Amino acid sequence: MRPVWVVLGAAGAAAAASAVYWTVGRGPCLTWGATDEEVDRTMPGDDLLPDPEVLATRAVTIGAPPSAIWPWLVQMGSGRGGVYTYDWIENLLGLEMRSADTVHPEWQDRAVGDAERLGSSGPVMRTAVLEPESALVLAADEGTWVWAFGLYPVDDHRTRLVSRNRISSPHPSVPGRVVRTLVMEPGSLIMERKMLLGIKERAERLAAESP
Repeated sequence: MRPVWVVLGAAGAAAAASAVYWTVGRGPCLTWGATDEEVDRTMPGDDLLPDPEVLATRAVTIGAPPSAIWPWLVQMGSGRGGVYTYDWIENLLGLEMRSADTVHPEWQDRAVGDAERLGSSGPVMRTAVLEPESALVLAADEGTWVWAFGLYPVDDHRTRLVSRNRISSPHPSVPGRVVRTLVMEPGSLIMERKMLLGIKERAERLAAESP
């Protein structure tokens, strides 16, 4: 009978953890760093996936103007500047990311309609919106993911960088939804927090080096 009690205990603990996440932890996880105004704000790309299963808006204040942040956003991508997070985790998933520490002129030529695949088998992400030093929106060809970045100046020396992910599944199921909610959402916070702080560090260094 002991294994039965172990299984029941583990199931009970998992259920309790799930309940806590749903009622207490999910909101902060999906809105890390963002103000209520930023969460409610309409951003470019919202209309591309109007009713997502997952909606995450996260943000950070960067001590630099948009001009020092924009180059890092433009060069993001697999085979380009990476995404400034934990490369070793990205590469375990086969995404072929190498986060750059310098601005590369050859990766500053992004245009609306440009497409690239994340790794060898990941989704194809296409540039849907490109507003220099203001907004960059990437959208998956499958129509299941829209990733938007917005730059909102606070003053001459500070900018809010807001990242918004809108995600849906083409074939939603209860088990799949549970996995996305309890595993992928917290995991996305770990990766995106590192990314936002990585962009912050790089942009502030670039601003300090500028004459």
